[in-house]
Amino acid sequence: MITIVSGLPRSGTSMMMKMLEAGGLPALVDQVRTADIDNPKGYYEFERVKQLPADTAWLPEAEGKAVKMVSMLLYELPKDRPYQVVFMRRAMPEILASQKKMLLRRDANMVVDDAEMKQLFEGHLKNITAWLSEQSHLKVIEVWYNDMLKQAAQEAKRLNTFFGGTLDEAAMTSVVDETLYRNRA
Repeated sequence: MITIVSGLPRSGTSMMMKMLEAGGLPALVDQVRTADIDNPKGYYEFERVKQLPADTAWLPEAEGKAVKMVSMLLYELPKDRPYQVVFMRRAMPEILASQKKMLLRRDANMVVDDAEMKQLFEGHLKNITAWLSEQSHLKVIEVWYNDMLKQAAQEAKRLNTFFGGTLDEAAMTSVVDETLYRNRA
């Protein structure tokens, strides 16, 4: 089984990858994108994921591991195998604020239209959640970033149940870092 951690940008996917890794599920990462001010604990990315659907040769390497993937790429997963998907959710105003800060940090001259970004993200979220519910090759659990910060132990227990009781809940809970919750609604 391949575990996919996905969601909109800035929804807590890196934190979830760190939690799953701490809980005992290895992470498929390549360290190409290193930690920075926007993700001080690292991005937990594997660059080849971005080559879907052209490059699927990495999928066997992902078996038994967690790999992070932007939600737009979920459509490109080959349907010839099952996947477990942890789909991260977060309050939209927080996603928008965090994304805007990150984009402006990378290019101070960039023009970010909040209304347009909100419309794009909300439209995509509506489409992807409907699509996910119709996919027989995907087993999906939704996790709210905001709930993870408020009740980490309860959410770790829920995740552990989803994964068949194989994860270390205490270790998962221990990596939740509220100091990284900087863009609050």
